[in-house]
Amino acid sequence: MIEKTISEIEAKISGADSVSAERKLELLKLLGTLKTEVAKLSQTNSDQADSIAGFAQLSAHETMRAEQNPQLRELSLQGLRSSVENLEQSHPHLAQIVNSISKTLSDLGI
Repeated sequence: MIEKTISEIEAKISGADSVSAERKLELLKLLGTLKTEVAKLSQTNSDQADSIAGFAQLSAHETMRAEQNPQLRELSLQGLRSSVENLEQSHPHLAQIVNSISKTLSDLGI
């Protein structure tokens, strides 16, 4: 499920007209790293891994919508950040990747 979710996010980002090629490349690279880290996490905590993947998908959707709702975008990004808070000590690289994705999506602010 996690790989499918992240693959769907990658497809949305690749097809987004409102995102520059440079930003797409940056996000796709981060998502590749997220896929690896979440796969590791899913071996020990699949519920948490599903939560992170789900919030990543929701955040990407809200950020790339044609008609933006800043409140929904911010709530989805907050959910993504919150989904990884308890993992910062045990999975610091995963937390770093999620924070980078959140910041990049937030900076798009389309």
